[in-house]
Amino acid sequence: VTFWVFLGMMVGTLSVVHFLDAKDFTGFLASFVFMFFVTGVGNASTFQMIPVIMRQEVPRLMPELDSAQRTRQAEKESAAIVGFTSAIAAYGAFFIPRAFGMSISATGTPHVALYGFLVFYASCAALTWYAYTRKGGLLHDVERGIAAPAPTAQGAPA
Repeated sequence: VTFWVFLGMMVGTLSVVHFLDAKDFTGFLASFVFMFFVTGVGNASTFQMIPVIMRQEVPRLMPELDSAQRTRQAEKESAAIVGFTSAIAAYGAFFIPRAFGMSISATGTPHVALYGFLVFYASCAALTWYAYTRKGGLLHDVERGIAAPAPTAQGAPA
């Protein structure tokens, strides 16, 4: 879901640029409503990915833990990562308006900020695909309902 959200945000950003250039307020507004919707979906999918990833990674990284300890450790790691991710996300409330303001001050239009966001969304989509979605990625099998193999200790034969 997160990968597709980034692609949707790229489409939404290009749509905003198009309707801004066309001076079409209805299309511009609809594009931003779409962007806000997709951002909400992305927020939810990102925060749902974290516990799933930790449930996979803790057994791999800490094979000496028993099942209950693994679950507890995955929950602790997930909580810390969700908190850190929330702090980074909150920075967007400062950065995004600032980027628009700087773009308008420097060029008279928000285009530079929008194209910067487009590059950011493309890099996020590429990173998400590489780390999670591609075959061999952390969530490839989970997303397709394929059972993961039992974890083995690092360096131990499978």
